Amino acid sequence: MLEKLAKARYFSRVTGAVNRLISERGESNAVSMADDVINNYRKLTKDQHLKFFTFLFEKLNPDPAAVMTAAQNFSAEASARNYIKLQRVTEPPRQELFRRLNRATNGTAALVGMRRDLLQLLEKQPELTAVDFDLRHLLSSWFNPGFLKMHRVDWKSPAEVLEKLIQHEAVHAIDGWDDLRRRLQPDRRCFAFFHPQLPNEPLIFVEVALLPEIPSVITPLVDKKAETVHQTSQYKVAAFYSISNCEPGLRGVSMGNFLIKRVAEQLHAEFPGLKTFVTLSPIPGFIDWVATGADIGGEKTGVQLKPAIRTAREQALETMGLANRSWTERLSAGWHPDNATEKEKSALLCLASIYLGLGSAGRSGNPVAKFHLGNGAKLHQINWAGDLSRKGLRQSASLMVNYLYDLSAVEENHERFTQGEIDYSRAVGRLMQP
Repeated sequence: MLEKLAKARYFSRVTGAVNRLISERGESNAVSMADDVINNYRKLTKDQHLKFFTFLFEKLNPDPAAVMTAAQNFSAEASARNYIKLQRVTEPPRQELFRRLNRATNGTAALVGMRRDLLQLLEKQPELTAVDFDLRHLLSSWFNPGFLKMHRVDWKSPAEVLEKLIQHEAVHAIDGWDDLRRRLQPDRRCFAFFHPQLPNEPLIFVEVALLPEIPSVITPLVDKKAETVHQTSQYKVAAFYSISNCEPGLRGVSMGNFLIKRVAEQLHAEFPGLKTFVTLSPIPGFIDWVATGADIGGEKTGVQLKPAIRTAREQALETMGLANRSWTERLSAGWHPDNATEKEKSALLCLASIYLGLGSAGRSGNPVAKFHLGNGAKLHQINWAGDLSRKGLRQSASLMVNYLYDLSAVEENHERFTQGEIDYSRAVGRLMQP
């Protein structure tokens, strides 16, 4: 009973603190009031987070009647005065609350943490997407790449930064300090975005390998025993082999595309001999897509396959036969790229080229492909046996892909992608009709 009363008391305190902060006219007490909200929020239990965000949704919405009146006035007379009035009444009071909370001690970090808590509730409480929309709107402004600082992370960086790289590497796990040390050697680069309010918190980081040629296999890039190449004259290719977000509370806040472009520009300035900028990327979800029929939208999205490609897809699906035997069963029985038949190899490469080259622009397109192609990259090459790890075999039958960043063409490619066009190489095009 005492515990229940204590929980109720904490919740009452935080909502009371919110009301005081949002109603404060001046700024003299704003910081202490914002601190009060955040300190009381931190005392809430996880189940009380739902009550808190529901309170923000229900009590801090715009006034519908005021919005209607302002909209009618603006419709009748599109004057500056009516426009400003409309903007003011349509903005939810909770946006002003979030702005005031940002004044608190470590307020920016606290708001990012709040959104991390909120995101865990959205699947079961979709009405809270309105609160998330408002918070993400502000975070997108505060974490605009124009405010972010890009720094190279090396072995001399603070230990807490290096620990976060190990913790948050999402593509190719870092196996301890020796592995990290190898990824920071002279023929490797790691760059991260930092926010002035979070100086030792990398928000997103990218790992790069400096190589003599375009890589098709991931193992040499992440092998902690690989020999270091010190001769800069051999650096002809910069391969982005991993990009990882460190802060779940910033999900949906665009930073990665700006980071890759800045890194490419900096590397080109540091090594003028670098002419080629590519990724070596995984294809998550590929096998799941094949197992469910390899549909890229068809009539639902207006994507129409040419007859020859449609026939090639059906033949490839028949060759793989996943409707009769699951991919997990195939792997358990010992399937491996080394013992795959030529028909299986041709079928998987064909399906991957269709999946990435024709389906990436759709709503259900591969997320990694959408990220790079949306940044203006070109689908350059699909690699057989690129990732022989358990994860690579499970999600993509070991296939990996190179996306090519031609710095002179990224803007044009980006615009084409927004119109549903995907730039892919002739080599990828040939795979669609083996």
